[in-house]
Amino acid sequence: MKPIIELIKGDITKINADAIVNAANSSLLGGGGVDGAIHRAGGKQILEECMVIRNRQGKCKTGEAVVTSGGNFSAKYVIHTVGPIWNNDVEKCSKLLANCYKNSLKLAESLNVKTIAFPNISTGVYRFPKELAAKIEVQEVQDFESDVIENVIFVCFDDENVEIYRKLLI
Repeated sequence: MKPIIELIKGDITKINADAIVNAANSSLLGGGGVDGAIHRAGGKQILEECMVIRNRQGKCKTGEAVVTSGGNFSAKYVIHTVGPIWNNDVEKCSKLLANCYKNSLKLAESLNVKTIAFPNISTGVYRFPKELAAKIEVQEVQDFESDVIENVIFVCFDDENVEIYRKLLI
């Protein structure tokens, strides 16, 4: 079964879902953009759990995903995934970004998540081209088969990303 895809303009920290995805940095200790917003809104429990994960496995590799509780969020889980920093290597960066979505979806499925919300991973300070990122992200979600995940929400913070996604989802 393919999940239903929704598109919302808004703040991912305010989305009602079973899991929200954090565009994390490899340290898992918070940062700017979505990562900083999730750590601030989610509270110290998320940071403490990230520190336990980091002490156990080291930094999170690009394209991989780990999970913490939802902290202060209504979401039960926060799935942290590290997107690629754009370096003009289209093939390598595209594969790593696709892995962010695949691994986050697989992890969500293993946790029996019904609804998951994604931000626009790597398109901010990591400078991944927005149109290419959206194409990869939508394709990965559309290709994902699940008996568990029912809804995937793309949460765009700005009008530019909303329009890019809207064109791909028509």
